[in-house]
Amino acid sequence: MSVINRNRPEFRKSLYVAPVSMLPVMINALLISNNIAGLDDYYVSNELVQYTVCRITKDFDPDLAPYDLLVIPNGSDHVAMLKIKDKVRAFLDAGKALICSDGWFTDWVPGNQWVMDNARRTIDIRYHVKTDRYGLFDGVDLDELTFSHGMSGWWACGYIQVAEGADVVVEDTWQRPIIVLDEVSTNGLMLLTASGPLADVTFSGDREVALVRIYRNFLKRVQSKNNVVPMIAE
Repeated sequence: MSVINRNRPEFRKSLYVAPVSMLPVMINALLISNNIAGLDDYYVSNELVQYTVCRITKDFDPDLAPYDLLVIPNGSDHVAMLKIKDKVRAFLDAGKALICSDGWFTDWVPGNQWVMDNARRTIDIRYHVKTDRYGLFDGVDLDELTFSHGMSGWWACGYIQVAEGADVVVEDTWQRPIIVLDEVSTNGLMLLTASGPLADVTFSGDREVALVRIYRNFLKRVQSKNNVVPMIAE
């Protein structure tokens, strides 16, 4: 019986003739649901992400460990989220990601706080991209967030008190932070909006609207930051 010496140089060389590339893997996301009818229809699993829905009950205490991304959609229960504040912090400190597209009126988001403020006239609201290092607004028509059927101010509400060093991606007419990307408050990555909804669904034949494109551009950032596996190129 012959024996292969795997330490021989010619054998080692044969194992590494192909360069190593990196293949993004699917994001495993936990979607927190406040049992709003139809919510699941706006977060549909696709080639970027697989969703698991966690519905809020009186015993709400989800295990976040198996997931890469925590999604808090518009209309969420922020009293319930306050109860798992420490879990969320540990999740992010483990290098995971969070999307909160709702006005969080309790103090559960590390480093940042949403502020309700309707003192400004919605007719005067305009949004401007300020800092977009990761291309979250690539392919996005900003006017879709500003106007709906010709009326302005429909999308966000209030503003965000931002953690020092976090990116203000979008600000409004009065330079108030409306979308924030935070990589400094924890070891993870947070995308926060001032109650402006986002979604992950494209209906057959439709293009990706701004709410979807921003969301999916963020998913691609999550993939590029954490979720890659080595693969031998052909």
